[in-house]
Amino acid sequence: MRVIGLTGGIASGKSLVSEQLAARGAAIIDADKVGHSAYLKGTQTFDEVVAAFGKDIVGENGEVDRKTLGGKVFADPEARRKLESIVWPAIRSMVEEQLEALRAKGTSVAVLEAAILIEAEWQPLTDEVWLVTVSPETARQRLFERNGLSAEQAESRIRAQLTNEKRREYADVEIENDGTLEELSAVVSDAWEDLAARIG
Repeated sequence: MRVIGLTGGIASGKSLVSEQLAARGAAIIDADKVGHSAYLKGTQTFDEVVAAFGKDIVGENGEVDRKTLGGKVFADPEARRKLESIVWPAIRSMVEEQLEALRAKGTSVAVLEAAILIEAEWQPLTDEVWLVTVSPETARQRLFERNGLSAEQAESRIRAQLTNEKRREYADVEIENDGTLEELSAVVSDAWEDLAARIG
């Protein structure tokens, strides 16, 4: 089984690329979705996160309110590192289980979509890294439109992540996504054909 690590900055369009790869037959593991279930109520990770960040991060439904938690950690590097040290190992363990299950089923291509692939040092779980890039200007615009963030919030989230330059040091394939959906689709098609040629 060939495992692609799909990564990129906030609002780069990772999920769009992921959808296009799924349409071509790849199995997708979305680390963000895995992350949601990593600290559901009743898990050890839930208890650790609440102990570290306070009961006010728990919403009315009894689960961690990701927006409240995000507000506490995005602007505070120390708090963010603390959260990462609790959550990332739990997510990695769940991802490894899912990869094993796909391998056992005879899946030919699996995609691990993870914004934090490089920061969390999950590249060893993959055979190659595909990087989706977008200019900071486009990322800001998408954050305004999609997430309704203020300029300051958007800037803070962009600053909190690795730069494209740093990510490129780890990437085997780069997919630029500053253009239209049609242009993105053409680039993904080319990358998929190249992959098929590489793995025979």
